[in-house]
Amino acid sequence: MRSSPSIVPADRLDRDIYLVLEDFGARAGCAWRETDEADTDLETILRDILSGQYTYPLRIVCFNPVEGWSRDATPDVADALAERAVNADAEISTALRDFISANATRPFNVQLVLPLRSVA
Repeated sequence: MRSSPSIVPADRLDRDIYLVLEDFGARAGCAWRETDEADTDLETILRDILSGQYTYPLRIVCFNPVEGWSRDATPDVADALAERAVNADAEISTALRDFISANATRPFNVQLVLPLRSVA
């Protein structure tokens, strides 16, 4: 008996996939953000968090379905975000600063730049 080829393309799953758990506040709670398949790589997640597309990230998980593993990538992502923010002298939100402070595993001796708030 011949076996049929899989309808699931293995090349789409044989990679590291990153998903972000975000806090939407007391009314909506926390949820894993819906993300386009093409935007689940580490570089895109870092760029999207730094640009403010995720307001209150809590946790980042990484998994590879073909290799059969998953892990909490939050500390690695926090370290990478802090390094990029420092190197680019980027303005970051208070929520992102708090995320980095709570999850980074390495000390960053440079003060992260916060956006200026206007006084009304």
